[in-house]
Amino acid sequence: MNNRRKIVTEASQSFTLSRRALFIGGVQAAFGAVLAGRMGWLSIAENERYKLLAESNRVNLTLIPPRRGWIVDRSGRPIADNRTDFRVDVIPDRLRDVEATIETLQRLIGFDDDEHRRILDEIKHSPGFRPVEVAASLDYQHFAAISVRLPDLPGVAPTRGFTRNYPTGAAVAHLIGYVGGASAEEYKETRDPLLVTPGFKVGKDGLEKTMDAMLRGKPGAKRTEVTARGKLVRELTTRPDVTGDTLRLTIDAGLQHYAARRIGPESASVVVIDTLTGAILALASMPAYDPNSFSDGIGHNEWAMLREDDHIPLLNKSLQGLYPPGSTFKPVSATALQAAGIKPDEIVHCNGGYQLGNRRFACLGRHGPMDMYRALARSCNTYFYTMGHRIGIEKIADAARTLGLGQEYPLPVPSQRYGTVPDPTWKERKYDQKWSQSDTLNTSIGQGYLQVSPLQLAVMASRVASGRNLMPTLIASQIKRADALPIPPEHLAAIRQGMDMVVNGGGTAGRSRLPLEGIRMGGKTGTAQVRRIAGNFRGGSNVPWKYRDHALFVGFAPVDDPRYAVSVVVEHGLHGSSAAAPIARDVITYLYDPVKAMAALDTFEKGWGGNIEQRMAAKAAAWKAARSGTPPPAPEAQGNASAANASATAPGPAPSPTPAASPAPATARPAPAAELEIDE
Repeated sequence: MNNRRKIVTEASQSFTLSRRALFIGGVQAAFGAVLAGRMGWLSIAENERYKLLAESNRVNLTLIPPRRGWIVDRSGRPIADNRTDFRVDVIPDRLRDVEATIETLQRLIGFDDDEHRRILDEIKHSPGFRPVEVAASLDYQHFAAISVRLPDLPGVAPTRGFTRNYPTGAAVAHLIGYVGGASAEEYKETRDPLLVTPGFKVGKDGLEKTMDAMLRGKPGAKRTEVTARGKLVRELTTRPDVTGDTLRLTIDAGLQHYAARRIGPESASVVVIDTLTGAILALASMPAYDPNSFSDGIGHNEWAMLREDDHIPLLNKSLQGLYPPGSTFKPVSATALQAAGIKPDEIVHCNGGYQLGNRRFACLGRHGPMDMYRALARSCNTYFYTMGHRIGIEKIADAARTLGLGQEYPLPVPSQRYGTVPDPTWKERKYDQKWSQSDTLNTSIGQGYLQVSPLQLAVMASRVASGRNLMPTLIASQIKRADALPIPPEHLAAIRQGMDMVVNGGGTAGRSRLPLEGIRMGGKTGTAQVRRIAGNFRGGSNVPWKYRDHALFVGFAPVDDPRYAVSVVVEHGLHGSSAAAPIARDVITYLYDPVKAMAALDTFEKGWGGNIEQRMAAKAAAWKAARSGTPPPAPEAQGNASAANASATAPGPAPSPTPAASPAPATARPAPAAELEIDE
């Protein structure tokens, strides 16, 4: 077999080399084109992006916390504002000797060893340019002591900023709330770097929380040049913060403070509503905490004291407390009676009670012949038992809802409780039981399953006084005109006449007439059972405080042309006529004659041991002394608010001081069939 060898000519060899060169050149050209295109894309299309990245490597942006907007009352007086705050931070990159500097600051400021360790740990894990907080809310003396030593303290940055301030303290705690540092959960929701900026605080409760977005403002920023490792080179520019918007309320700051002070050492609430607009003028709940302490950072001892207090200072009683309304519900029953066709002058003979089968429901006394006016004035249970049994529960429940009970109002508050207006459907759904006639009798006098809040009582009083479907309002810009109630004006006029007689016509609140010439207050007292107690105790002063009856009062003034409505609930205050009505009298007096009202308050506070701040300080000292085993200092004066009220309205010995007891229930349990006679 012949092996023929392929002859490679110079021409074929040249052709092969040219083809390979062309292929390699094409690949190189394509690669060059891709590289050039990419470089063009980065330098032209992506120019802005990489310019910003380079700038961010060179320049660091530090946020400046914005000042919160003020909260002011209807006249522009501050309820929550901002005060100058002195704080000290350290910038890790500028510290020469970390340990020595922090020890010097500890000696000058006086923080404890735990705080010392916290600062060192934060410095260790913080970027070099980011300030680390050493202390906040310093007084000027400590701030000045550090400022004059700055040449010897490189890296220490004393700063003058702003922090939240509540001029009247505890008097507005439950209304306004407080601010505090953002929690980890809040930061995880938005990843907003402002939330972890030293000195920045968010609303934690009350209006501070619900209106936080409006009050927060916009942060400022400080630009500083840093190296690639984050070392500070120089400061560049600073953009100022933008203060949050001002929130104007319907509240009267002076009235709010007065109402809180007038409650004294009692556990109580006061609500005042403008009957022309539905504007809430006062929403006081006492005792309360100091929101300034919460905003600055409350200590363990203060928190423990608040948590253990049997008067529950952490509960907003005006919105979240629920109580049987007692006889303050009788104007509602009177509304239902007239809607059912019963005339106000129809007579019921009161022989001291009402017999239903083999059970007797007691009255407050033997009143004799009673019409609607006198039944309201004398708080005759027999009249309302008789008439309530006649018309049935459905009409009573309808009247209660029409007058605002059992409702949750559109208010900018974190929470409120709407209570219970019972009827057969509700009882069957709740307890799987049929409605009984005794349930109707209990409800007709404001007992049984009925539960209302102090705000609802004030709304009820305002609707009876005005004849309009008023809705309570807290924000001044949200006031709207209310339509007339679907209740004939003459029906409400009859109820107002009976409530006038309660105070000014020999009724149960005769000792609480206004000390004002030509101005009368109408109202209705109430005493609500907390629980049924066997024997002759009846929830009076001879049982532990937590079992005593609640004292209530609703009212309005002036009677002839109502302008203000008020509700007062004193937890375990025994009698509405002696504990709640005098508070309402003085609060209404303040609206017309502040000087006279303040003179009365000064007398009370001398017997109570001082104003709110003085009593809170004394209570804290006594609590700490009890914890440490050291006898507390003797108080200058001691007394009971109910006793003070009674002494101001009637002669005779004052009741014994309120003893300590276990925590009062925020919601009183419904009392069973009202078989007990209770003095209102």
